[in-house]
Amino acid sequence: WVNFDGIHDVSMVEQIGAHYGIDMLVLEDIVNSSQRPKIEDYDDFTYIVVRMIIYNKKKREVESEQVSLILQGNRLLSFQEKEVDDFEPIRERIRRKKGRVHRSGIDFLCYSIIDFIIDNYFIVLESIGERIDSLEDEVLTDPDEKTILRLHALKRDTLAIKKSLWPLRDILGILLKPDSIIVTDDTRLFIRDAYDHTVEAIETVEAYRDFISGMLDIYLSTLSHRMNQVMKVLTLISTIFIPLTFIAGVYG
Repeated sequence: WVNFDGIHDVSMVEQIGAHYGIDMLVLEDIVNSSQRPKIEDYDDFTYIVVRMIIYNKKKREVESEQVSLILQGNRLLSFQEKEVDDFEPIRERIRRKKGRVHRSGIDFLCYSIIDFIIDNYFIVLESIGERIDSLEDEVLTDPDEKTILRLHALKRDTLAIKKSLWPLRDILGILLKPDSIIVTDDTRLFIRDAYDHTVEAIETVEAYRDFISGMLDIYLSTLSHRMNQVMKVLTLISTIFIPLTFIAGVYG
């Protein structure tokens, strides 16, 4: 397993590609960090792109990072967009010889990385659920202009997660096919579990999106109700002063 942190040094990526015999089109996809998750088979290697997401508590927003995986014989090359050691827990299991990852092949290592990324999705979804709970109370009690901005930010985050999860499910579906030569039967059982977790995450995102849309409707209804209350007060004031104005106009 050879891991590279940082993909913005094009010359370094080109040297890595020349050393390991990686196609130039793949190198372009590695450097371009806006790739959609996908899987491609080449003559002597398989190329996989996935997106790892984290929740930045300081900025209160979801951040995405592209992770490229190349399975080549008995070697796995991983390219991370940011210079952050995200996969240290997997390496620690290998060092301590815990679990199957230290004694299995490259296909199980690939599964371990993807499964680690999927687990991060659930961590982010949990934080989004907490934000939804706090906004629900705010929408029902005292919504303001910032409330609608937070709701739109939540909707944007859930949409970004959905765009990353749907292609990831397709990737796992391809790896589950019996004719997949890079995955053994033993590892295919674990990939099935990761596939189920991805479907569960997609269903959670869909539920959150529906809930956020419902809160947007409640927010608009609350604004409409407030406007009606203001109009009632203005109508009452007008009802009192219009006759007085009429009398003053006639006798004036």
